[in-house]
Amino acid sequence: MSARAIGELWESAALAHLRKAGLEPVTRNFHCRYGEIDLVMLDRNAHDGDVLIFVEVRYRDDATRGGGTASVGATKQRKLVQTAQVFLQAHARFADLPCRFDVIGCAGTPQRPVFEWTRNAFEAV
Repeated sequence: MSARAIGELWESAALAHLRKAGLEPVTRNFHCRYGEIDLVMLDRNAHDGDVLIFVEVRYRDDATRGGGTASVGATKQRKLVQTAQVFLQAHARFADLPCRFDVIGCAGTPQRPVFEWTRNAFEAV
């Protein structure tokens, strides 16, 4: 199975997990020249109103290199922030919402997943 196909399986599993948690999908695999955001979700049940969530899904088949969440370093964070800015420019209806960046580290199998969901994993600077 290709790396892309494996990524799609994990993104689908993470999407199902987030939907069960009450989040609404906005889009999947948003691309621009800076990179890609795996999932964009909307939390309508947030304490202070709607929150737009940019989600990076990370799977690691070898835990000795660190989990999926640990693999989102400063360079990837910068790319995610730049891509989120392009998303907000392209989708003005979300521009006034508070935003956050979450990372979902995945383990196990897509059929029997184990998730490490780090909410507000990093701040946009």
